[in-house]
This record gives sequence, structure tokens and C-alpha cells, in this order.
Amino acid sequence: MTDTTSTSTNTSTDTTDRSSREATTIHASELRQLRHEDPHTRILDVRSTSEFESVHIPGSFNVPLDQLAEHVDQVARLDHPVVLVCLSGNRAANAQAKLNAAGKTNLRVLEGGIGAWQTSGGDVVRGDEKWAMDRQVRGVAGSMILASILASIKFPKARFVAGGVGFGLLFSAVSNTCAMAALLAKLPYNRGPECVLDEVLSQMD
Repeated sequence: MTDTTSTSTNTSTDTTDRSSREATTIHASELRQLRHEDPHTRILDVRSTSEFESVHIPGSFNVPLDQLAEHVDQVARLDHPVVLVCLSGNRAANAQAKLNAAGKTNLRVLEGGIGAWQTSGGDVVRGDEKWAMDRQVRGVAGSMILASILASIKFPKARFVAGGVGFGLLFSAVSNTCAMAALLAKLPYNRGPECVLDEVLSQMD
């Protein structure tokens, strides 16, 4: 009797946890339907301004993740339901965690990010094409590892640079953060038009 009750409880808990996880994401097809059914839904893109300028969902708003982190309480006060978007979903999930902690609950993350939206046939607004942030990170990390390995032929200790980069990539995967991406986002190449948060929030309100 106890085993049956325990099994039932565990099954119920697993189902609740799974439903909770599913409720925090939204598929591209569901987002298109949601926008049609609820025009009050806001799409918040947390990529860098240059990434947003390159390609974004029509009608979406851009608040880069670093700015959102600095003003999370202001964004959390928005009453409208919000769908968070980034390249693949990682930065959006990070933004969701910060906003949840600040008290905002009516949030969902676009599963697969802007890439999944395009693959599903969703409309986009295009600008000047630039490398996406994850591609820049791979390029810089790969270049550093290759350079350090070549340099280690003459300077053996240079191999530790490759090890450091490898450790950084592993830590990035485990912690779901990326210090290199945060640094690259500050480069002029990744700076599009300045995001004036007050203006964006007034438009979203």
C-alpha cells in the first residue's frame, strides 16, 4: 500500500515538474497563434543590438541581456505577458530566471530562439548581416586554442592558454553563462543603435 502511494506521488510530482517546464517555453507555431489571439503579448529579444538589427521578429522589442540584468526590476513591472527570444534559447532562459526572481511570472521562452522561428517559416525583419554571438565565441575560442598550441612548439607553457580556454568553455556550459560573450557584446562591432530602456518600456506598456 505504501509503495503504491509512493509511486503515485512520485508520478504526480514528475508530471507536475514536466508540465511546469513545458509551461515556460513556447514553440514558434504556438507563438504565431498566441500573437493572433492575444495582441497584448509582447516579444522581448535579449540579444545584442547588432544581432537584433541583423534579424528579428516583426514587432519585437530589444533589451540586451546585460542591460536587462541592470534594470530587471523595471522590466519585471510590465503587466503584459512576455515571450523572451534570443539566438537559441540560452540567453532568454537566463533572462527568464532573472525576471522570475524579480517577481514576474507571465513569461515564456521561445524554444530554439530566432533560428527555430525562421526554420518554421516565421516572418523576420532583416538588416546588415553579422555573425551571431555564439559563432563569434566559437571563432575567438578556436583561434585562441589554435594559436596557443602553435605557440607551445616554441614556448611550452603557452599550452596552458588552450587549457584555460577549454575550462572556460566547460564552465560556460555547466553554468549556462558566457563571460566571453559578455565581453564580445561590448565591442563596437556588436553595438547597434543604443537601446534606451525607458523608451522601449514605454512602447511595450
